[in-house]
Amino acid sequence: MDLLIEKKNSKKILFTPGPASLSKANLINLNPAFGRGDKSYQNTEKKVLSKIKKLSGHKNIITTQGSGSTVLEMVSLNFLRGRVLIVSTGYYSDRLYNLALFAKKTHNFIKRIDKVEWNNLEKVKKKYDWIWACYTETSCGLKLSMNDLRKVCRSSKSKLAIDATASFGLEKDHKYADVVSFSSCKGLLGLTGAGFICYNQMPKNKVNSFVLNLISARDKKMTGPYHSIQSLELILKNFKSFRKSVVINKKLILKKFKDYVLFPKKNQPLICTYLKCKIKGTSSKVILYQPRVKLPGSVVCHLGEAHLGAKAKGKILDYLIIDEKK
Repeated sequence: MDLLIEKKNSKKILFTPGPASLSKANLINLNPAFGRGDKSYQNTEKKVLSKIKKLSGHKNIITTQGSGSTVLEMVSLNFLRGRVLIVSTGYYSDRLYNLALFAKKTHNFIKRIDKVEWNNLEKVKKKYDWIWACYTETSCGLKLSMNDLRKVCRSSKSKLAIDATASFGLEKDHKYADVVSFSSCKGLLGLTGAGFICYNQMPKNKVNSFVLNLISARDKKMTGPYHSIQSLELILKNFKSFRKSVVINKKLILKKFKDYVLFPKKNQPLICTYLKCKIKGTSSKVILYQPRVKLPGSVVCHLGEAHLGAKAKGKILDYLIIDEKK
């Protein structure tokens, strides 16, 4: 299997935000599975969800089939109510705003929605019931300061919901949010297909949807993301090592392209780096991240050597050069 994995990874050099490069740990634990009466799978799920809760610092967790966007919509419908403030960071925070608008229109628990630019948080003076933000905005390689978010939540007397799709497993302090949602295939380094919500208190909203009602997921009324959960068991068992590969690549790209780094250290996410230049690959095997917005520079992601874990050397970065024609 090791040779098979090496062969598959050699066909694509990934600089994208997930899923990560293919690991033996992703595959070796895949088995036939069912959510009821299958003690082997139930034992795997219990281990995986317990470790994810430990990473998040929350009391409760639900999982469902779908992407990070699926659980974001669940957050908007089940948790958000009253006055809501969206922290504007880019494409993915715009998605939060649109999801909040839809929730307001369809369920009417949200009464008002405002926006604030991420670097203007100190100007927030109004009281809000919820603040919703992307901890890491991959569309422009930006990480928010959790301390800044906590300050504005204290001053506005609000609860905090976090889109942790690109930060969970990699960044610290998710425990300070009241609700976090994320997927299996980004910072957790698993296969695609599972969404998660971690929270401390049950939501109050009554959601007029079977699939998007958090209670349906909590009570396992639908087929779960069985194989995505299985793909995470061995990853999480040795997660510090797998995460180390991302840390190594992040450190080395900041050194290699130090003259083109835009954001200061506190706003640098582990998953990716925004560079003030256009990057190109030296091989047709290179797959660069293409953000959903036009940028004058490039966003480079650091999950391409995840399969190497702590043994990663950042050699993948040798495939990147500055595109002098752009």
